[in-house]
Amino acid sequence: MSAPSLPPMLFDKLVRAALEEDLGRAGDITTLATIPAGTQAIAVMAARKAGVIAGLPVAQETFRQIDPSLKFEILHADGSKVAAGTALARISGEARSILTAERVALNFVSRMCGTASLTARYAELIAHTKAKVCCTRKTTPGLRALEKYAVRCGGGMNHRFGLDDAILIKDNHIAVSGSITAALRAAKAAIGHLVKIEIEVDNLDQLDEVLAEGADVVLLDNMTPDQMREAVRRIAGRMKTEASGGVRLDNIKEIAEAGVDLVSSGSITHSAPVLDIGLDIEIGRS
Repeated sequence: MSAPSLPPMLFDKLVRAALEEDLGRAGDITTLATIPAGTQAIAVMAARKAGVIAGLPVAQETFRQIDPSLKFEILHADGSKVAAGTALARISGEARSILTAERVALNFVSRMCGTASLTARYAELIAHTKAKVCCTRKTTPGLRALEKYAVRCGGGMNHRFGLDDAILIKDNHIAVSGSITAALRAAKAAIGHLVKIEIEVDNLDQLDEVLAEGADVVLLDNMTPDQMREAVRRIAGRMKTEASGGVRLDNIKEIAEAGVDLVSSGSITHSAPVLDIGLDIEIGRS
């Protein structure tokens, strides 16, 4: 798998908004009051707990927006697994600028590292299977691109980014449409040739209806491992299979071993604890 990428245009406005929120109406009055102008410093951003790194380019942009003259040196690339105490980046330059950017940069990195680290735990549990863990749209409003990037840093895969890049027919769509067949036929008639269609099923009878009509992906929602194994047998490679619903660290291995292609979990984005990342001044001088 190639290294994940995150174009700056996807986060520069997020960084600016976060800095504007933190600087408030008068700027960093603590730093301005206590640190003389021109004071130089070197600071080290380090992981205080073991985990997987994500978000250093966002931190770099945070420091750049505060002061383009700051030097930001990345010591471990995003996607790296690091031990507690590992230095991730070194920042040098105007002390006032470093201290002003510190908290916003750490907020982004800690959150993204937490998502990457939890994703990696899930991915490691199913590494012996063909299944891949993937995220959902259960993301923090405004931060979806960052959280989905962090999932990739942790070895996971992305589901659709929004409502506009793939069709996912869920139980409520089926209920309003009248049937699985009706929903699938309407979807096929409405989309372009490059758009994939996925449909959710709750039982094997619904799966048989999907098989009769055809789809690109079928989402096996809250099925038991035995039901999933039978579903995989019936599908016989004719479409991709995704398991979803109630996925946890203590059951993902059994789910993946049922033979599905993907296991989706909202928890890797909406419930990931932050990874403790700190920033300490290493050298300060006037």
